[in-house]
Amino acid sequence: MTKKARLNKTDWLLAGFAALAEDGPDALKAEPLARRLGTTKGSFYWHFTDVPAYHAAMLDLWAEQATTHIPAELDAEPTPAAKLRRLSQIIAAHRSETLGGVKLDTAIRAWSRANPVVADRLAQVDGQRLGYLENLLQETGITNPEWARIIYAADIGMEDLTSRDGHENTSAMGSLVDLVLALR
Repeated sequence: MTKKARLNKTDWLLAGFAALAEDGPDALKAEPLARRLGTTKGSFYWHFTDVPAYHAAMLDLWAEQATTHIPAELDAEPTPAAKLRRLSQIIAAHRSETLGGVKLDTAIRAWSRANPVVADRLAQVDGQRLGYLENLLQETGITNPEWARIIYAADIGMEDLTSRDGHENTSAMGSLVDLVLALR
């Protein structure tokens, strides 16, 4: 008989993202997660003091993934307009399957409606994303901050639609960005 590999903190977090995306926030408890991973709750409590600490660790990882990778991916683009076009491709197509795929942000938004801690963290991430988008638009010569909100809201809506119908939104988001850039 082979010995089972020990689960680490990351294993639990990734299982939580998958559970959240598939089954919602009620699945983010020690017992259902342990069943999902085929282990005991003891392993969960080895890595996390309690369920709220687990939720906090999930939100930390999600927030880091949701805000830090995009600026690095845009550095190679030669102009602000090229960065904005590339950004539209990334936000429409780049969904981490590791963290629950295209359904994750939609699931986090749903979770935030019932959990004030999640709502606060989502507001922070939304603020960072909007701020980055506003700055990028200003670099292209578009100074009306409402355009950042419109683009971001369109992304959220397209993400929700994609989580249900599976359609790709890269072309639609690119068209929206081209429309906004034409207004300069």
